[in-house]
Amino acid sequence: MPRGDKSAYTDKQKRKAEHIEEGYEDRGVSHGEAERRAWATVN
Repeated sequence: MPRGDKSAYTDKQKRKAEHIEEGYEDRGVSHGEAERRAWATVN
């Protein structure tokens, strides 16, 4: 699996990452950084 490929994650993990990402963005974190942190948290 190439690095950054999210296809192996379950739907639940994807939803959780999206929710975490939105929370970071609400706190003023940039989109890219919020996405990185969210997937690191889910992973």
